[in-house]
Amino acid sequence: MNLTTNFDVSKETLLNLLCDVNQGKIQLPDFQRSWVWSDEQVKRLLCNVSLAYPIGSIMLLQLGSSKTYFKPRPLEGVTLDSNLSPSLLLLDGQQRLTTLFQALLPQQPVMSKNARTQKVTHRWYYINIYKALYYPHISRSDAIFGLPENRILRTSTGKVFDCSSLEKEFEAEVFPLSRVFDFSEWRGLYSRYWNYDPVKLEMLDCFEIEIIKRFEHYQVPLIQLRPELSKEAICQVFEDVNTTGKALTCFDLMTASYAIDDFSLREDWAKQKKQLQHRPLLKQVSSSDFLQAVTLVAIYLRQIQAWQEGTDCEPLVTVSYSHRDILDLSLTEYQFWADSVTQGFEEATRLLHSQKFFDSHDLPYSLQLITLAALCTVLGKHNGLDHVRNKLIRWFWCGVFGELYAGMAISRASRDLIEIPEWIYGGELPSTLRETRFPLTRLFNANRRSNATYKGLSALILLNGALDFCTGEAITDSKYFQEQIDSHHIFPKAWCQSKGIDPIRYNCVVNRTPISATTNQELGGRAPSVYLARLEQTGIPKKRLDEILRSHLIEPEALLKDDFDSFFNLRANALISLILKVTSKSV
Repeated sequence: MNLTTNFDVSKETLLNLLCDVNQGKIQLPDFQRSWVWSDEQVKRLLCNVSLAYPIGSIMLLQLGSSKTYFKPRPLEGVTLDSNLSPSLLLLDGQQRLTTLFQALLPQQPVMSKNARTQKVTHRWYYINIYKALYYPHISRSDAIFGLPENRILRTSTGKVFDCSSLEKEFEAEVFPLSRVFDFSEWRGLYSRYWNYDPVKLEMLDCFEIEIIKRFEHYQVPLIQLRPELSKEAICQVFEDVNTTGKALTCFDLMTASYAIDDFSLREDWAKQKKQLQHRPLLKQVSSSDFLQAVTLVAIYLRQIQAWQEGTDCEPLVTVSYSHRDILDLSLTEYQFWADSVTQGFEEATRLLHSQKFFDSHDLPYSLQLITLAALCTVLGKHNGLDHVRNKLIRWFWCGVFGELYAGMAISRASRDLIEIPEWIYGGELPSTLRETRFPLTRLFNANRRSNATYKGLSALILLNGALDFCTGEAITDSKYFQEQIDSHHIFPKAWCQSKGIDPIRYNCVVNRTPISATTNQELGGRAPSVYLARLEQTGIPKKRLDEILRSHLIEPEALLKDDFDSFFNLRANALISLILKVTSKSV
């Protein structure tokens, strides 16, 4: 055994592999998703085996350690008499083995997918004996074909190709690949049907040597991972080799792991998701996000308990959190905290609504939402206290405008989970608040809807009491969705371009404000002085129009004079003042 690697390399005959699949010795871990190949992919695979071409290696996980054990399930098409425990789990090569098993072994049609309609059908696969042997100019893939489940093909021209009986197969000189490992019996029946015609027998001899023997002697390279590998390592290996399907997530692995104890993580997530997704702010929360929040809470309270019970323990500085921690989350911990975390997400939603965040697309950072939900879970009944909410709000805005949750900010989340509760209960100022900086250049760089500062200032303007230009109504959550509120240019883009204004300035958040789609159409590409006059003509008094503009931190006189520079400087200062107010920081 090679002790320098965590895997063994060998070969196995295709027939032995398929027999192991049929007997349940090789099964799938429950995190493997079902995946159906197209008819063309099935034919290409069968073609390669018939030509003794390589089809790639198969990766298996040896069992023998509960640390890496997942609930198994048979491959598609396999029927087991009882819940047999496998000795190997198939990590890579699922569709190749499934397709070959269905096509070659169990006398049942192959599940395949129509490439155009994506409809799943059941087909039998044949090889034309004459084409395979005597027409070298014809590709082997053209000699292999599929028939519908009834083995009768009707073409658009009305021609019928019928292989619904053995006699019709013999007459058409086509061989069913489902009998490739049972060739001798089919050959005997074929020979008798043709009265042992020497020409036919010679052809069958050639067919057996050129085609059948290649299937019988075909060897598949195997990579067998040793059972000592951790879940994290298995996840990493699977993600690296699984290039054609969806990426494997921690949720998939945990689903398979919890299933050992007859707990369906997918069903529980469906219940939690139903409760979360009736709120627009939470509709993008994924199963992995939810697991991450549960893990943060579980680790925090696990370490708090250890610290409280220890005699010489130092106070916690941070929660030790990594990808591995999700995989180590016990079923008991998940069941204990899942409902509370869902409630934590709802508490987070209430707080964010108060700050004029209404939709999931408006949130600057998804990880900050996860962290806020974990904080609300940890704080429990204290969430409703005024001083607690005020501190959480200040932390949230510092994270947004300090851009401290950009990228992979797991360490930031775990640190905040320790420091924010301590601060709320009278401890030191958290590092997120201490480290928040807001350079002025961030205003100019905030020119995309995906930018955190852009999203944050759009919400702050609403929080400041912004009124819609046309209706003069406050923008509530119902108005937000009904009127399709979005951030649009104040000095229209077309007008700015005609005046040669720098795109960095006219596209940034300073020249944008939340207004309805109808209002934006009314503004069009007109100069501000022109569209303000049009608004007055609709019956809005100038005094009221000035009040509406100032609710957006816009000085009316600059717009009336079409003075972009004056408008820009005044509004930039006003926006900075808003940021200072919510973060209590300097610029």
